[in-house]
Amino acid sequence: MVGKPADKDEWKKHLTPDQYEVCWKKGTEPPFSGYYNDCKDKGVYKCVCCGISLFSSDTKLDSGTGWPSFWTPVKEGSVKEEVDASYGMVRTEVMCAKCGAHLGHVFDDGPNPTGLRYCINSLSLSLAKGAADER
Repeated sequence: MVGKPADKDEWKKHLTPDQYEVCWKKGTEPPFSGYYNDCKDKGVYKCVCCGISLFSSDTKLDSGTGWPSFWTPVKEGSVKEEVDASYGMVRTEVMCAKCGAHLGHVFDDGPNPTGLRYCINSLSLSLAKGAADER
């Protein structure tokens, strides 16, 4: 799906129920269940909703957390962040900058050079295999 339906419920027509739960109800897939957690294929990870490029396989890391993790977005402005104070903790939520879909969270325990770990739900991603890194 490329574009932005008028409201979140319109996405139900274009996504699986699990994708909708993660992207528009801010759900989280169970750890180690996501298709891209152990994926080693090269390419660019895109938003499953609008298709914007989000992360490169070149910045993917094995965090051991059970979710695909990256140390930086593919380019500045591809994701947006905001404070998430749900479930009795304070975290930084990561969303698609184009359509606003929930992707996951970012933590400050990642590797150099950024020190960040973008912990992203596989259900919010699609992989364009072999696509060039856009950084």
